[in-house]
Amino acid sequence: MTSHPERQFVISDLKNWCRGLLRLRKARAIPRRTAKPAIGATVVCGDLRMTVQAGLSSELWSWLLDAGWRELTYRPDRRHYREIPSSWVTRLIDALPETRPMVLEAAVTRASMRPTLGDPNVLPSYVTRG
Repeated sequence: MTSHPERQFVISDLKNWCRGLLRLRKARAIPRRTAKPAIGATVVCGDLRMTVQAGLSSELWSWLLDAGWRELTYRPDRRHYREIPSSWVTRLIDALPETRPMVLEAAVTRASMRPTLGDPNVLPSYVTRG
């Protein structure tokens, strides 16, 4: 019996379409805990994203892990995130452990959608759709 990769792709595509239509998608499990990410790495929690800056302590990273934050380690990631401003990431790094929840909450309220690289639906601000 010969394999037909084209048919398998179509069948898989139809199954995915039906799962989406019937809302049978499974929620992703939280990835396992990892070592502290490098400067410039991206960490995510739900629909939030922030970039790791210098000064992130191991203790702060442990606190973020407990709050559900994980390093984004897979590419390409096509999900859309709200970006926490870097100024608020700095405030979170400088915050005392007692005030971290309040600082993170304030940072989340200031998070905004940022276009992802390579997103075909994002147009530069000077382009208007006719």
